[in-house]
Amino acid sequence: MNHILCGLAANPALPAELVDRLITVADDEIATELAARPDLGRAQTLALAARDEGTAVHLAYEGRLTSADIDPVAQPQAALALLDTGAGLPEWARRFATDPVTERREKLAACPDLPPDVTDTLAADSEIAVVAELALWTTPDMAARLARHPHAEVRRAVAANEATPPAVLEMLLTGDGLPPARHCLVCDRERTPAPHARPHPHPHPHPADDLPPGAFCTGSHESTVHDMWRQALSNPATPARAAAGFAGHSSALLRWSLAGRSDLPPEVWGRLADDPLPGIRGDLAENPAVDAAHLRALATDVSPDVRRSLAHNPRVPLDLLASLAGTTKIGATLLPRIAAATPAEVESLAKSPDPAVRMLLAARRDLPPGTRDALAADTDAKVLKSIAPHPGLSEARLRDMIDRHGVRVLARVATNPDPSPSLLEHVTRHDPPVPKAFREVARHRNATAPALLACLTDRQARPIAAAHPSLPVPVVVELLGDAEGRVVEAAAANPSLPPAMMLKLTR
Repeated sequence: MNHILCGLAANPALPAELVDRLITVADDEIATELAARPDLGRAQTLALAARDEGTAVHLAYEGRLTSADIDPVAQPQAALALLDTGAGLPEWARRFATDPVTERREKLAACPDLPPDVTDTLAADSEIAVVAELALWTTPDMAARLARHPHAEVRRAVAANEATPPAVLEMLLTGDGLPPARHCLVCDRERTPAPHARPHPHPHPHPADDLPPGAFCTGSHESTVHDMWRQALSNPATPARAAAGFAGHSSALLRWSLAGRSDLPPEVWGRLADDPLPGIRGDLAENPAVDAAHLRALATDVSPDVRRSLAHNPRVPLDLLASLAGTTKIGATLLPRIAAATPAEVESLAKSPDPAVRMLLAARRDLPPGTRDALAADTDAKVLKSIAPHPGLSEARLRDMIDRHGVRVLARVATNPDPSPSLLEHVTRHDPPVPKAFREVARHRNATAPALLACLTDRQARPIAAAHPSLPVPVVVELLGDAEGRVVEAAAANPSLPPAMMLKLTR
């Protein structure tokens, strides 16, 4: 990997003629960087796409290529990418529907708005992977048709398709109205296929790398059917009445699929709230559709993970959240319920005697100035860590935080968008030093040369500082010879690099 050329390819100040030069020598890594440039001209885009098909695929997905730019014979993957974005041609879809390469037909099957004759061809494909991919993304009518497919893997994909009609999803769960599946991926790999009228003599599948762990079939395609049920239960289009019947199923994975649904009756929530698996109770606790009574019951759960999930529920009662703050390690993250708090609730939370509650409020970045400044004067370090990045804090308040709590708040102060250059320099001179603070200063827009030079002394902050436009040019040039590739690449991507040096490096 040429770190210098990769860095130059990403340099926003690279002159257009040097972009042209890099296109002519680009390998995969350089091409990837060039393809991400927002200033690529039309001719440059076409030249880059012609040089490497992987790059052409990227550019197609970015909307920078049209059907007129791609030859589907020469660059089939790029053509498929355009079909996937809806910008391909119908005749391309017909061509790929009978392509001898299975992976191309499979990719085509996932594309939207295919002509009806193409979907008919794919639905009759000899490769189950192609038919299953079609079933996963196809229209309601075709999904209903493929639900009757003799292969269980296709039905599993139909169950995951949110366009599948609700009545069909219910049939996949109950089996009513559908003929039994005759094959599954496990059956397909048995050395000697056995008739499915009786169980297979060997309960374990013939080993195959592409089968999921635990896949087995004794004649009823058990593991695939189980996964089909799981997909259907997770599908929001599946009728609630059909899903609710699985609340007491012996499979924890099936019960788990119910915990995030928003349409189940309260009695199902009650059953899941008593589930022995903490993961199920945790997903239920985070479900915004669950009523307040069940949320209050989950607040006393023995698992801290369940209580933590409950804190992230956007509809958790505020008093309940306040009680969780003191008993559950939530961290200084902005919780949905805190983000939605009304002005009156914000005022109340700011006056809470519990610093854990004040810390949660301090994670907001739109607090009224009076509330913000009151929290910035808090005596508790965890409140200050949470409020330190808030915009609008004065230099005096930020310095006061450092003076009072030092290393505990230093890195968080450095993430504030408004500190002066002198304050950032002050952060880098702190004794003892805080490595994370160096990284934050190194990426800060207000960082000065003295601060960035200090950041170069930290191994993790060094490549970040090397890319900062305020780093002195002689230092940037010197870093082009650094022993670490990440630093070299960052220095080459620095927009302060003189054009004459860029030209020299491309030669």
